[in-house]
Amino acid sequence: MAKTRFILPGPETITISGQTIDKLLRTGDGDAALLYLYILKTRGQSTPEEAAEVLGRGAGGIADSMAVLARLGLIRLDDDIPGVDSPAPKREYPQWEALHNGAPQTGARIEEPRCYTVDEIRQELAPGSGFSFVVEEAQRSLGKILSPDDLQRLFGIYDGLRLPAEVILLLITHCISESRRSGKGRMPSVRYIEKAAFTWEREGIFSLDSAEEYLKTLDARRSAQGEIKRALRINDREFSASEKRLVDGWIEDGFTAAAVEIAYDRTVIKTGKPDIRYMNGIINNWHGMNLHTPQEILEKDGRSNGKGSRKEQKAPGQKFGAPDQEELLRMERLLKKIKEE
Repeated sequence: MAKTRFILPGPETITISGQTIDKLLRTGDGDAALLYLYILKTRGQSTPEEAAEVLGRGAGGIADSMAVLARLGLIRLDDDIPGVDSPAPKREYPQWEALHNGAPQTGARIEEPRCYTVDEIRQELAPGSGFSFVVEEAQRSLGKILSPDDLQRLFGIYDGLRLPAEVILLLITHCISESRRSGKGRMPSVRYIEKAAFTWEREGIFSLDSAEEYLKTLDARRSAQGEIKRALRINDREFSASEKRLVDGWIEDGFTAAAVEIAYDRTVIKTGKPDIRYMNGIINNWHGMNLHTPQEILEKDGRSNGKGSRKEQKAPGQKFGAPDQEELLRMERLLKKIKEE
């Protein structure tokens, strides 16, 4: 085996980003993952022979793992190596490499498109190629001819993020739906689609199945947000950023609109206004008590909405903490009202 050394693209670092971990996990190749760790540990200053000795593997096994890492874009090879099919030359893209091999030195995540030459993109637009199909379908969906900048960004999604063609087309369809839902009245820009693509890449969405599951999750969350918005009597505006963070947290913790309605009711009675932060305190308290459904809340925390504790108001013989008939009837009316809205 030739005296070939590994070369890590971008700044050398021993930090592994989440994206790199995802790539290694998706391959299911433990040998390649171990070799990558060894390369990072030695800061790329090792030879295949040294790696084979340390990892207790043969030259052929190391060559196979090197080919896997090269295809993933995690290493470059500065020489031909017997047994390794040379991958296509990897274009320089310091920002993107920084994402794979550790955070940029500034500590900021850089999400900028790779800079491709006109000739590079023209080669990828050959009839019948995967990228030409993506371009044709993107232009049809967006209703316009893509500009050179659009092509740069779209090719960055295809070549840099390595999203499959069918996933890119589903992403574009999703972005169009989101734009229409927002009421902007115009098609999303390719830059907007590119930002969404970075999110999908971070979430490990590299197949139609994972993309469809992700979109189902988004739809379920959007539906839950709408129900909670009605429970909070918000009808003429969208959630603010801080409100959305709180609501999303409630949803993730397992609270439904019916449970939030109870917190809303108690907050208004206690404070005289729909104070969402006070409401969040109530909900966090329930979460700490492992109470999430209306039934659990009424059974274990069935106090009378600021009118004194249940202990003070319980009737003779009534078990402490058990909801009385009046409270249950009131909640039944409240839940029925929510369903009718």
